[in-house]
Amino acid sequence: MNLIDHLRTEARLAPESGISAVANRGRGRPGVIPLWVGEGDLPTPAFIADAAAHALQGGETFYTWQRGIPDLREALARYYGRHFGRAFAAEEFLVTGGGMQAIQLALQATAGAGDEVIYLAPAWPNFPGAAGVAGAKPVPVQLDFGDNGRSWGWSCDVGRIEKAVTPKTRAIFFNSPSNPTGWTADCDTLKAVLDLARRHDLWIIADEIYALFHYGGGRAASFLDIMEPDDRILFVNTFSKNWAMTGWRIGWLKVHPSLQQTFESLIQYSTSGVAQFMQRGAIAALDKGDGLIFEQVERAQKARDLVGDILAGTGRAHFAVPPGAFYLFFSVDGVRDSREAAFRILDEANVGLAPGSAFGGEGFFRLCFHRRLDQVEEAANRLAEWIGKL
Repeated sequence: MNLIDHLRTEARLAPESGISAVANRGRGRPGVIPLWVGEGDLPTPAFIADAAAHALQGGETFYTWQRGIPDLREALARYYGRHFGRAFAAEEFLVTGGGMQAIQLALQATAGAGDEVIYLAPAWPNFPGAAGVAGAKPVPVQLDFGDNGRSWGWSCDVGRIEKAVTPKTRAIFFNSPSNPTGWTADCDTLKAVLDLARRHDLWIIADEIYALFHYGGGRAASFLDIMEPDDRILFVNTFSKNWAMTGWRIGWLKVHPSLQQTFESLIQYSTSGVAQFMQRGAIAALDKGDGLIFEQVERAQKARDLVGDILAGTGRAHFAVPPGAFYLFFSVDGVRDSREAAFRILDEANVGLAPGSAFGGEGFFRLCFHRRLDQVEEAANRLAEWIGKL
């Protein structure tokens, strides 16, 4: 008997992550420079870890508020007030088990079996994967990549998004700044997408996780800059990127206050909440961590420019300089199968990249440059040497 045949079709067809396939092969390899996953190389700072440890030692280990402890939700309101220039209420926020759970809850609330959800591709594979597991059909709309005569760039055709809308469409998943391309929507694009969603009565699931990882000065444009209070937008976010907390698995949702109880119930029937001592660490991150974010962004920009200059010097690597996030999504002349090439690069150059095929961008690679400059420089030089031998 093959037990797998008796599972739900959606579970059986959940794709293996192309990112994990390379990472699993390279983990622990001597001398490898691991640029395959979306995290930096800094451990969580002491001011965050100490706050969590103090709470743990103080006995904050019991069941707690499923939507998040009041102190953390108030800290989220303060954080948004600082960065978005207006007042927010604690009742707009719920704490989740990472950004991934925030996405899953948003999907559970808006789409299910037989429904469709539109997303921009290339995209982080966890979103279409999660939509498929939920029974919904993920519908990709491709960003355009081309040379405008001066430089390469990504662009979004909102008309193409509208053409993908059908009677079954329930939501648009919109990630800006983008993982993996770094493409970042301007206010005009956000307004056009919001107008489209209003016309077709669609939800927007807004992934603005990298809003502060923006290299143009200040944060990236947000739907919060243009929306009305009753617009159907669910914001998903995480503590992972801004504060070096990837392993903590803690994130949040920002929703209209009228949706609080619904999402609390969804949390109840999934994880029943996030550990209270972890939430104490998250409060410290929000209230004391703005300087950390700015330092990380400054370092990431230097790494971006460094790796870009080295790969551009090969004359065979093509990419758009990313205005946001911390990834370089690049192609190489003559490379068609990015998965096979990612394994070759791992074996021959000892550099770990994520294959573009994992994101719906065959022929590309994603390189996370959010690491020490010396590591990024060494990795880029190894890649340049590998490219030179093709």
